[in-house]
Amino acid sequence: MSMKMSHEPEAQRFVAETGGQESVIDYQLSGSTMTITHTGVPTDLRGRGIAGKLTAFALDEARARGWSVVPTCSYAAHFFARHPEYTDLLLETTSD
Repeated sequence: MSMKMSHEPEAQRFVAETGGQESVIDYQLSGSTMTITHTGVPTDLRGRGIAGKLTAFALDEARARGWSVVPTCSYAAHFFARHPEYTDLLLETTSD
């Protein structure tokens, strides 16, 4: 099954089209910070690694654009924990 990935900046989302169905990552952009708010894969497509491939695609795009990333979506947060090669994108926060 083929998969076509794209970035739709006007809609602030990344899309993977597989078998006529869309998986998405929604984000909000503030300056150069991308906050990932939602990752969604249709039920019948789950378990095929689509979310992981789409997340890597989104993070590669963020890196190319010089964006930092805040993963508020639980899937994206878990992805960062499993893929240390992307931790340089995480927005560093400071506590008072």
